[in-house]
Amino acid sequence: MNPTLRPVPAEKTVTLDPGDLFTWPIITREDEEAVLAVLRQGAMSGTAVTKEFEKEWAAWNGVKYALGYCNGTASLQAALWACGVGAGDEVICPSMTYWASCTSALALGASVHFADIDPVTLCIDPADIEHRIGPRTRAIVVVHYAGHPCDMDPIMEIARRRGVKVVEDASHAHGARYRGRKVGTLGDIAGMSMMAGKCFAAGEAGMMVTDDRRLYERCISYGHYERTGVATRWNAADSAITDPALAEFAGIPLSGAKHRMNQTCSAMGRVQLKYYDARIAEIQRAMNRFWGLLDGVPGIAPHRIDGKDGSTMGGWYFPRGLYRGGELGGLSCAEFCAEVAQEGVAGCGPGANAPLHVHPVFHKADLFNQGKPTVIAFGQRDVRQGSGTLPHAENIRELCFGVPWFKHDRPEQIEAYAAAYRKVALRHAKPGRAA
Repeated sequence: MNPTLRPVPAEKTVTLDPGDLFTWPIITREDEEAVLAVLRQGAMSGTAVTKEFEKEWAAWNGVKYALGYCNGTASLQAALWACGVGAGDEVICPSMTYWASCTSALALGASVHFADIDPVTLCIDPADIEHRIGPRTRAIVVVHYAGHPCDMDPIMEIARRRGVKVVEDASHAHGARYRGRKVGTLGDIAGMSMMAGKCFAAGEAGMMVTDDRRLYERCISYGHYERTGVATRWNAADSAITDPALAEFAGIPLSGAKHRMNQTCSAMGRVQLKYYDARIAEIQRAMNRFWGLLDGVPGIAPHRIDGKDGSTMGGWYFPRGLYRGGELGGLSCAEFCAEVAQEGVAGCGPGANAPLHVHPVFHKADLFNQGKPTVIAFGQRDVRQGSGTLPHAENIRELCFGVPWFKHDRPEQIEAYAAAYRKVALRHAKPGRAA
């Protein structure tokens, strides 16, 4: 038995009011005043505050360029376009992710060749990438899922050898590190969401980062018309575009869409960034405390990275546990979660995002009214996959489950939540498997 955990009572385990244990983002008067200053100036649609935020975000990540977006989805679409993804091309993406990681490829006339996930990291399996690369593969989209960094070294080796760009979706992992380097700085370009529920929350916003000037300028031309040299109320005619092939299109975004960040969000983001390192450090302490209390409990294991090589989980967004039902008498993950919920724990559901490779959008949707599915409308080879082709992604509801996302390291409260999971697991553990 784990000696650090107090005996579990027979009644409901979690009874304390959580208070602000899970409240996020942490909003202070400083955030409020920064947002109010933008409102009072009527500068919501300007760029001056956003440009300051971009400089600070780039410096914090250790990259040359950052570009603010209205949301993370727009940043990912721009990143794909910047990498040359167009009609008839392909991108590779893990099937088990949020749709925004790759659906923009369809809007560009490309198709998505889905790869399976690693059942331990829940990120794209590096061993399932290379055989999917074809003559028109332009990019590999990697998703640092639930804060867990992808295994980037083998992915980058494949990409460089095969001449394919790597787009990082770091929407779950702001501040996470892979072998000491922040995720989002390892591939060619990264997009990330900063919506209210993310570990870095700035309202409804997104950010692109890169060290590649060409990709940066292409992203500007795609959705930031006000930075392409045309003077406006908010912007002098100091064009950020140096590429003549892009400069001739100044004044109109090549996407036909406005991608700029609302400055109430950039103002809030600047304040949040000042305190973010300290806040995610506390989240790390709290989450590691929780899993330390469950060390050795049968049927469940932490979804986290070994930090010995300088890797971390960042803000630990959307935390998961790994499920091993065979150690609990074949109890399904859904049944396990239902019993944990009865102990007073909210949010313990089975699985994660549903697999995308079986969704009709990637099989039947005709976005351009061409009379055929967009995934094959521009001469693409047919890379559609049905049930049974990506077993780990399809089995996600038995692979993992939700755990509390603690924002504060409060031992008594964290111990109660850990006790609930332990109580249910030991109830079903095979003889001789007690912790």
